[in-house]
Amino acid sequence: MVLTSLALWMPSVLAQSGAQSEVTAAIRQGAAALDAGNFPQAVASFERARSLAPENLEVNRGLLLSYLQAGALAQAEQLGQEAIARWPRDAELQHWLGLTYFKQGQNSEAVSALRHSEQLNSAPFDIHFDLALVLLSQDNYPQAADELEKAIRINPSEAMPHVLLGRAYQNTNRTVQAIEQFQTALRLDPNIPLGHYHLGFAYASVGRNQDAIAEYEKEAARSPDHPQVLYHLGHTLLESGDLKSAIGQLLRAEQVDAGNADIAYDLGKALLLEGKTDAAILSLRKAIDLKPGDPSPHYQMARALEKNGKAEEARAEWQRFAELKKNQAQTGGMASGRIQ
Repeated sequence: MVLTSLALWMPSVLAQSGAQSEVTAAIRQGAAALDAGNFPQAVASFERARSLAPENLEVNRGLLLSYLQAGALAQAEQLGQEAIARWPRDAELQHWLGLTYFKQGQNSEAVSALRHSEQLNSAPFDIHFDLALVLLSQDNYPQAADELEKAIRINPSEAMPHVLLGRAYQNTNRTVQAIEQFQTALRLDPNIPLGHYHLGFAYASVGRNQDAIAEYEKEAARSPDHPQVLYHLGHTLLESGDLKSAIGQLLRAEQVDAGNADIAYDLGKALLLEGKTDAAILSLRKAIDLKPGDPSPHYQMARALEKNGKAEEARAEWQRFAELKKNQAQTGGMASGRIQ
């Protein structure tokens, strides 16, 4: 009787063993494809594994991550929601679903999922870093700073969290701390993208213009066609009184970002200070066309027109400047921090 029962049971055991072996092989193939950046192959491997073992947590995690990395966001969202219904306390599933929401612009849902993941397991560096990215995209700088501080405590040797924390500090008026974070990032990785730019911006915001110029020039040497680097270098040169160098940088900035009203404004202001009134008027007209609600170009335009002896046109610009400035006061302050 025992022998008969054993004989009947053995084929089932062998079949299960074979299926499990196939699942294990598919998981390994999927993991290897993820590591290699071959995301379509990863999806195919984990889909095969899921068809054999739909209730396997490791398989569902791998397939969700593969969909996410492959950009198959609709499939990732559907699978993530289904998997979380099955394993509601799995931190990794919550994490990957949160990133899926983030990549689709569903930031409130992303924060909710990532917060849940963090509550389930706060140990990984990535959960704090990724949550900070979403919060930064919402301009929620205080909470982003909190998450980045946690990430840095876990792994202080990564440069990028220091850059992002510096940005969060900069946007919450903690510029001294921001400078420290940018300096730390550059010590950890001298080639961190835009590291010198961010440090330069922080220096400029506390009036350290020469230090800012030095940092912008370092970044411009590495990113010669980056419009914001060129613009802020030109702007700071203008603020420091180096008109010739400012005009050169602003002209370069305009070549790579012709639709930027701030570049046109600063270029017009610099040209006017340099005594090139006709060229200044052209740039200031462009600034007005690009940003009609900004009072500052009208102020500079009125001065330029007066210098050219066009008193009537200048009066119209003074009036327009006054109207726009009044309107901004009614809506809660100046839209620009410029000193005219």
